[in-house]
Order: sequence, then structure tokens, then C-alpha cells
Amino acid sequence: MFSEILRRKSRQVLIGQVPVGGDAPIMVQSMTNTDTEDVSGTVAQVAALARAGSEVVRVTVNTLGAARAVPMIRAQLDAMGVYVPLVGDFHFNGHKLLTEVPDCAKALAKLRINPGNVGHGSKRDDQFGAMIATAIRFDKPVRIGVNWGSLDPELIARMMDENGRLNEPKEADAVMREALIVSALESAAKAEALGLGGDKIILSCKVSAVQDLIVVYRDLARRCDYPLHLGLTEAGMGSKGIVASTAALGVLLQEGIGDTIRISLTPEPGGDRTKEVIVAQEILQTMGLRSFTPMVAACPGCGRTTSTFFQELAEKIQTYLRNQMPIWKSQYPGVEEMHVAVMGCVVNGPGESKLANIGISLPGSGERPVAPVYIDGEKAVTLKGDNIAEEFHALVDDYVAKNYAVGAVRKAASRKKEIPIKKVA
Repeated sequence: MFSEILRRKSRQVLIGQVPVGGDAPIMVQSMTNTDTEDVSGTVAQVAALARAGSEVVRVTVNTLGAARAVPMIRAQLDAMGVYVPLVGDFHFNGHKLLTEVPDCAKALAKLRINPGNVGHGSKRDDQFGAMIATAIRFDKPVRIGVNWGSLDPELIARMMDENGRLNEPKEADAVMREALIVSALESAAKAEALGLGGDKIILSCKVSAVQDLIVVYRDLARRCDYPLHLGLTEAGMGSKGIVASTAALGVLLQEGIGDTIRISLTPEPGGDRTKEVIVAQEILQTMGLRSFTPMVAACPGCGRTTSTFFQELAEKIQTYLRNQMPIWKSQYPGVEEMHVAVMGCVVNGPGESKLANIGISLPGSGERPVAPVYIDGEKAVTLKGDNIAEEFHALVDDYVAKNYAVGAVRKAASRKKEIPIKKVA
């Protein structure tokens, strides 16, 4: 039996029309890796990320050309019917770009400011203030995003000196973690002092090590009620990046910490940027926090399943279900909670199939060449012959149409129940 996830209470911030924090669902965010001055390329990638399920997309705004491109990107996306909010990522020269190109600020739904990269010495406060003034002028929320790799050197020096004067100084890593939190909280307090509402601020403190991220966010969550954006920065490539991000975010989400997430995967050369969106969705869905697309349970295979047929069918069904979601989302409300099982032999096949909304138990090595299909826990039909895959595919389509059409009465919206979530302080 699952225990309840007690979600931390936070203020609610609107990014465009998307609510973050409060009682809102945990949001999935992503970021383009195109040159923002390349309007058509950036539009295409934003649209692909949005279709994959990214609810907010961040773009780099690092040059005058990029700032001038943002309104054109927004206009082209709107013309395509892609209304995903855009976030501008600013470092070093954001104060100049937003001042010189106010239409950039108008087109963005949120500004991301890194307090370690807004300027140093006497310039820092003025340049930070200029960006906050723009956010206030155009009524935009701000994410104050602190990164381990770009901490304010003056803050670090100050805190290291203070630590050195202690009778029992802390280790350098502990001071660095505290500096992340102090940078975020001091910057948020400064933004509020300049007139930005507390309901316009989101915080993040990103590092690249799993245990450091967990420690930092636990502490940050205790010390403020701003919505928190989670992400393991520079997570890495392939399975390493996925595993590291899942390990870190899984712990924090289980403890009720986090209002938006991003999986910062390094794509393979020419790889699909939407992978980070799918991983973020799957983390939330497998934890029972949200549902995005029907889930497929499939066994790993063993000596009983020397044929690859069930693997191929599982992959085809999973790909088909995800590809159908842009269409099904409006036509079949609730279909994202459906569970499908594609099992490879008689050991766990029938039992797992009965637990799904619709499941098939394929014959293993040496078993009779028949495949029983279970619908809502009951054996419905037995498939045999050369067209098992096509027939099961048709049964899934039929199940969706009958059980998730608007007004349909479903016997079991989801046989595998989600974890209940409660809000706590």
C-alpha cells in the first residue's frame, strides 16, 4: 500500500496562463538548443517540445539579434496554434537587451535571471534592478536561478571569510551549498524590495551532483515558500543523465518538494531534444504524481521468451499510444490514465494483464501459440495466428473509443491507482 506524498505548500505563480506552485500540478519544462536568432529553427524546436508535452519552453536570449527574434518566434508559434509560454534565459547582458528591445520582454511569459551573472561590484545592483524593473513594467514573473558553476564570486568570498572566522569552520562544500541558498533568497528579497510581488518569483538552486542537490533543496524548501524549480544541471548524456536526474528528483518529489521540473540531458549528436520532456513526464507518471500518456507494462524477458515478438509489440504499442496523445487528449479525456500490459509468457502474463485496463499475455518458448487478452480484469478473447499484433492494436483502439469518449461510463478509469497527494506546510 502506497503512503501519501505530502506536498510542500508554496505560493502560486502564473507563467502566461500556466499556474505553478500552490495546488497546481507539477509542471514540465524544457529548453531549446537552437540559435535563437534562427527564427524558423527555434520555432520548429519549440513546437516539437510543446507537442511532446513541455508546458513551458525556455530560449536563450544572449544577443540583440536573439532579443529581436523572440517576438517573431512568439508570433509564428501563435499562428501555428502553439501557445506554449516562452521563458527568456538571460546572462551577463540581460539588462541591456531588455531595455533596448522591450518587445522581447512583452513576448516572453517569464524572465530567468542568474544572480551570479548579472554583474559585479557597483554594477550588480543596478543591472539586477533594471531587469526587475522590466519584469514589473510588463507584469512578468521571474525565476531567480542560481547555479553552482556561476555563483557570485563576491558572495562566495564573503561567506568563505565568515566561515574562516568560526571556531569550527564548515567544510568548503557546505559553505558552497549555503551560498547557493543565500544567493537565491537574498536576490528574491531584493526583487521584492524593488517592487516585484512575491507571487511573481520562482527559485532554483541547481548543482550537478545528486546528493548536493537533495541537501540544497531540502534546506531551501524549509526556508521559503516560493515555488521551486527542480533540475540537476549538466546531468549528462544517455542513461547516466536519466539515472542521475531520476535519483535526485525522485527523492525530492517524494518529499513533496518541487513545483516545476526540467531534465537537463545532453542530447546525442543529432539526437531528439524532446527526450528530456519524455523523461520528465515518465518520472512524474511512474511516481503517480501526474498522468500524461497511457503506460505500458512489459516484462524484461528471460529464457522463456526467446522470441522478440513481445518486445516488438510492446515498443509498437508504447510508441503508438504516445503519438496518439495529441489527438486523444481532447477526444478521450482520462485516456492518459489507461494502463496496458504486453507480457511475454504464462508466468506473470495473465496476472499482470488482469491488473491493466487491457493486457495481452503472449506465448513463451514452448507454450501453446495462443495469446489471451484481458479487458478490465476479465478474459475477453484469445488471439492466435499471424495477426496477433494487428488484432491487439485494434482491440486497444476499440477500448479507448468505448471507454474514454466524452460521456462514456468507464468500468475502471485506471486499475492501478495513483498515489494520493496532500498539501502540507
